[in-house]
Amino acid sequence: MIYDAEEFNRLRKVVISISLTSWLVILFKPVTSSCCAAVTTAWLLDLRCNLNLLGSLASDWVLMLLAMMGPTLVPAIYHVRISSFARRRLRSTVLFIGSYGVIWLAAGAILLSAQRCSMWLEPQSNLPAISVGVVALLWQVSPIKQRCLNRCHSHRPLAAFGFGADRDVIHMGFEHGLWCAGSCWAAMLFPLLLSQGHLLTMAAITVLMFCERLDPPKAPSWRWRGFHTAFCYIRLRLRDVYSVRPRFAFTTQA
Repeated sequence: MIYDAEEFNRLRKVVISISLTSWLVILFKPVTSSCCAAVTTAWLLDLRCNLNLLGSLASDWVLMLLAMMGPTLVPAIYHVRISSFARRRLRSTVLFIGSYGVIWLAAGAILLSAQRCSMWLEPQSNLPAISVGVVALLWQVSPIKQRCLNRCHSHRPLAAFGFGADRDVIHMGFEHGLWCAGSCWAAMLFPLLLSQGHLLTMAAITVLMFCERLDPPKAPSWRWRGFHTAFCYIRLRLRDVYSVRPRFAFTTQA
């Protein structure tokens, strides 16, 4: 497999554009339809309200995945595309994203159920969020988290032809989704439980998840991971934005 910088940059632009579009949709959606909307007693009794709520939760979860997880998928999607013949690239990409999404939809059903239960038992309370925040912080520094991240960096070889190619791509999507969910489940649950400020928290966690994927695989151990890279990444971006570089050079003549 030969690295193609042009293909990688083109793919990255497309994925980042989709992620930013998802963020804009989330920001401008009515608060009442968001995945963190308050629980009402009607949804427990009315079947139609149940179905509407499930549809709203599913669409919000998909938007949340596109916004938060999209940037982290660029290396994996690139591996799928560069390992496939040109005529199969679109098909392989769709199969990978679809199988990856199935894992996160299943994880979303569990996480959103936990969110609804906490909102029902502790309405307008940040106690569940604080508890999960502590768990997420411990998970972030744990050796298990590093094992998951290492597996996210590892991409299996893919067959080039026929059913084997489809099977390998689907298998890779399931596998990548499982390790990704194992790495990020606590961080994804934390903003769902906040009574306010969940969008800002989602944005911060998105930067952290993106930056921790920039770190190379390491031996599993207890350590802070992602935060230093995130700090350096943000500092570099701010320096690029606010740096002033002269466009013209003026010379003086004696």
